[in-house]
Amino acid sequence: METIIFHPEKDTNAIAEAAAILRRGGLLGIPTETVYGLGADGLNEDAVRRIFEAKGRPQDNPLILHVPDAGWLERCCVDVPETAYALAEKFWPGPLTMILPRRDCVPLRTTGGLDTVGVRCPDHPVTRAIIQAAGVPVAAPSGNTSGRPSPTCARHMMEDMMGKIDGIVDGGDCAVGVESTIIDLTVQPPRLLRPGGLPLEELEAVLGTVAVDKAVRQKLADGEKAKAPGMKYRHYAPRAAVTVVTGTPGRSARWIRAHLPEKAGVICFDEYAPLFAGHIVHRLGAADDKLAQAQHVFDALRTFDDTDVEAIFAQCPDESGLGLAVSNRLKKAAGFHTVDVSPLVIGFTGPTGAGKTCALRALERLGGLVLDCDAVYHELLRTDEALRGAIAGAFGDVFAEDGSLDRQKLGTVVFGDPAALETLNAIIYDRLPRELRRRMDGSDAPVVGIDAINLIESGLCGMCRRTVAVTAPPEVRVRRIMARDHIPEDYARLRVQAQKDEKFYRTHCTDVLVNDCADAAAFEQRAYRALETILKEEQA
Repeated sequence: METIIFHPEKDTNAIAEAAAILRRGGLLGIPTETVYGLGADGLNEDAVRRIFEAKGRPQDNPLILHVPDAGWLERCCVDVPETAYALAEKFWPGPLTMILPRRDCVPLRTTGGLDTVGVRCPDHPVTRAIIQAAGVPVAAPSGNTSGRPSPTCARHMMEDMMGKIDGIVDGGDCAVGVESTIIDLTVQPPRLLRPGGLPLEELEAVLGTVAVDKAVRQKLADGEKAKAPGMKYRHYAPRAAVTVVTGTPGRSARWIRAHLPEKAGVICFDEYAPLFAGHIVHRLGAADDKLAQAQHVFDALRTFDDTDVEAIFAQCPDESGLGLAVSNRLKKAAGFHTVDVSPLVIGFTGPTGAGKTCALRALERLGGLVLDCDAVYHELLRTDEALRGAIAGAFGDVFAEDGSLDRQKLGTVVFGDPAALETLNAIIYDRLPRELRRRMDGSDAPVVGIDAINLIESGLCGMCRRTVAVTAPPEVRVRRIMARDHIPEDYARLRVQAQKDEKFYRTHCTDVLVNDCADAAAFEQRAYRALETILKEEQA
């Protein structure tokens, strides 16, 4: 078969001729903002069958219908909820696919045998114009041979489909680089079936609670039916076996360098490429640039097929923003073969006078790194100009002539005004997590303890796999505070009464250590044994 290459920017007839291919039941490679798709008339069962044949795609892997605007939803779906129109209003055209009940006109071949169908409106004007001219919704999976990395430019499309399909429309490089996000609106709460070019956080801002399907982070079991493309089968895979290494960037890079076989290639963040001299390296982008990573991940995977590497080791971003989609594509390329070099992060909190310092000493004896949030914050006050500027911008001249924070002046402003205190905490906890991650990244300690009196209230608990509260009976704490801080009993009791009680910590923490020991050494030993048990549980 001769495959025609269309160049709409040069040929004014390209859109009409491409649309004619779709109307007569042919196959057409189409550009979108996410990846290139292999399109056919989604209502024509024979045309859809040819998509599966050209790709070598399993018949139970559903296809997505592409439409030019939200007005087409009723042509493809029934019982369309208002939620769907709200999402379309905000995110279409764009990288969002909605799963809805199908109309009878949509063949079961298109939906993989399901009574639901995925629909999206691509953010590429040429493709929307072709769909409008064709007058049919276009079923279009990614335009690669099944299992290979998705195409993000016309050249990739030609590599896999030249001579197999009727035409390919060259619409330039894809702006996003990973497929659309798929949200199932037929269940409550709505369920994320595939992370993609629209981050989960943006969906949550509109929908509230969004459940994340287990297939996003692990393989579907044999016999489980996929509700969306890419959920079931090994996907996006180059020919060489892939190992994905998760954890902070510095730690994952050091692990890869230490374990890299001679004939292996590397996919890594830009900053760490020099570590792998002598190996074929493909860069994802900077460690903090998720868009660049999304744009480069398929090209990096695909390019290794032109080399003689026998294995590929890939750094993996965290799951925030577009990182969830990039992480998902890398792990699917690896068949979910991953190595996690993240430390076990344990948060420590509790009221003053309970003995938290003893528990932290016990963690250090077990090889742990302790990060004291109060100490880190005060160091940032001396070194982080952005933090200093934010505080000064919110509270005025609260820094002394020598540059140090005038704590009394700031305290006068915030401690009598709950709104001001909330503003200060928001400034601090916007910057503190990044600094904590930076310090974890520079350490190879297997366990990290985050020491924060406001661990729960600040949200820092979200960084922790376990949270340990150290508590003690109120009378014991009063005596300890009096002895430690050389203050009268009345003042010590006021401090104890102003803090959270044990019920709060038992409600919000995974573990509670009660310090009713006779001396500090005895409690440190108790904490050591308790933390040793936690480490064993997490390693099991």
